[in-house]
Amino acid sequence: MNKINLITAFLLGFALTVIRAQNVPDGVKTLAERELTKYANSSVVVSTVEAQNNKNLSLAKIKQIDDEWQNTSGLNDIMKSILNNECSAYLKDLVKKHPYLVEIFVTDNKGANVAMSNKTSDYWQGDEDKFTKCFNDGRGKIHYGKLSFDESVQTYVIQVSVPVVKGGTAIGTVTFGVDTGKLN
Repeated sequence: MNKINLITAFLLGFALTVIRAQNVPDGVKTLAERELTKYANSSVVVSTVEAQNNKNLSLAKIKQIDDEWQNTSGLNDIMKSILNNECSAYLKDLVKKHPYLVEIFVTDNKGANVAMSNKTSDYWQGDEDKFTKCFNDGRGKIHYGKLSFDESVQTYVIQVSVPVVKGGTAIGTVTFGVDTGKLN
């Protein structure tokens, strides 16, 4: 490892320690409250989540799809239909417009994916904090994950989950992967 790489590694380690010590950077909180909640509650997101919730898939069916999802290296028909829906196009557009957004995915009221900017590692988020703490039994609450290295984009990311709300009740969630190094 050369001197530049050692210095870079040290500075990155120091920066991560500072970010972890502060928990969630103020810029991420401000972004979530001012912008991400608007994106999560756009008409296309709300209508897509509502349509999926109306299908009322059983948890057994969701877990079956999740098993297939995790065992598929490419894209199957379900993945393609999700990636190519109107809501996913909206998410992809947000990622293009905002360099600090590295990924976005939307779930229904059971934690199953209904839209995504790119393929996620699994279909069902319903057993993960990003869904359970954000959906909060229908009460909705912004949830901040821990800063972690995202292999797919080769950068440090905080996942911020925001409830999709209709009539004062959470009907789903949107998780945003935020590259803190690209926030102004």
